[in-house]
Amino acid sequence: MAEQIVAGPTAAAFAAATEAARDAGPTALPAFAHAADAGPMLEAEELARHFDVSRPLLQRLFAGEARRILRAVDGVSFSIPKGTTLSLVGESGCGKSTVARLVVGLYPPTRGRVIFDGQDLAQARADSAQRRRMQMIFQDPYASLNPRWRVQDIIAEPIRAFGLVTDRGAQRDRVAQLLTQVGLSPLDGEKFPHEFSGGQRQRISIARALSSNPEFLVCDEPTSALDVSVQAQILNLMKALQRDLGLTYLFISHNLAVVRQISDRIGVMYLGRIAELAPAETLFTAPRHPYTRALMEAIPDLDMTGRKRIPVGGEVPSPISPPPGCPFHPRCPLANERCRAEVPALLPARGTPESVVACHAVEEGRDHIEAPLAVAAALS
Repeated sequence: MAEQIVAGPTAAAFAAATEAARDAGPTALPAFAHAADAGPMLEAEELARHFDVSRPLLQRLFAGEARRILRAVDGVSFSIPKGTTLSLVGESGCGKSTVARLVVGLYPPTRGRVIFDGQDLAQARADSAQRRRMQMIFQDPYASLNPRWRVQDIIAEPIRAFGLVTDRGAQRDRVAQLLTQVGLSPLDGEKFPHEFSGGQRQRISIARALSSNPEFLVCDEPTSALDVSVQAQILNLMKALQRDLGLTYLFISHNLAVVRQISDRIGVMYLGRIAELAPAETLFTAPRHPYTRALMEAIPDLDMTGRKRIPVGGEVPSPISPPPGCPFHPRCPLANERCRAEVPALLPARGTPESVVACHAVEEGRDHIEAPLAVAAALS
């Protein structure tokens, strides 16, 4: 549902919390900035991942059922320049977390490929020197931390696994440095995960991810389990680390206020495909895809302008039996016969060429007659 995407503070409220966290936050890293390299750190080309969710063969034979294939990701393409952040947003089940697992090699793609710094991902993961350059920060910090290990052992595990530091004293020094870098005390290394708050656990997860000296981090909803003020502290920490270390992020979230604060570009996913990909501010000031525009209209209006606000209605179709043509056409007020028969390509939008949109209405210029509120009203 759309409310799952926009749940949480508006951009203005979140920005205020971010400023407060920046002023009072415990972390202070060097302020110099790294210019983003022109070359891409990561490229996804027609990436797809399908899951066979059929019943066992004998049961299907007796019931006369065909195989059931769930198309979690179905032809996603994007690139992330070095030193920048690409965020993926979308309703639950749209495939954004599956994309995150595909780009770090946790799932093999059904088709398409991932290029990591000019090298095929399968080849890169076979080389430990390349594999250590990518790490992942998970949604639930407590579930991703071993409750039986002390924090210093958790953070030191990648250091030992990749053989970065062999001397135990040097390992302890590196762990202490990482804890300090994420705003914790070196003495916290002696504690267990259950002794920390949610925000502190996420800082430990970030320290563990940084311990292998990575260049690319996949962040799978790292702030969704945290309250607003702690979210702001974690985002400020991640932005400071990006400036200091030149990191590249793929950020997964369902909170539009969060991604607006941290992103250079934002991709809106719908039913396993990217509906719109645009610079962060362009997406918020000039959304083009009818789905994106309806999501923007669903953001709560804390300024109380009195304007009627209608969230996106209906449900996402099943990825097991997606509709033909454009996957959004059953909920789209601009759909015509072409939309029902032909899958739209991701093309530069008229008037905002920095945005690429998969929409026949935008391609044909039929979107300008519909105000975003009218689109949202038609979807309800």
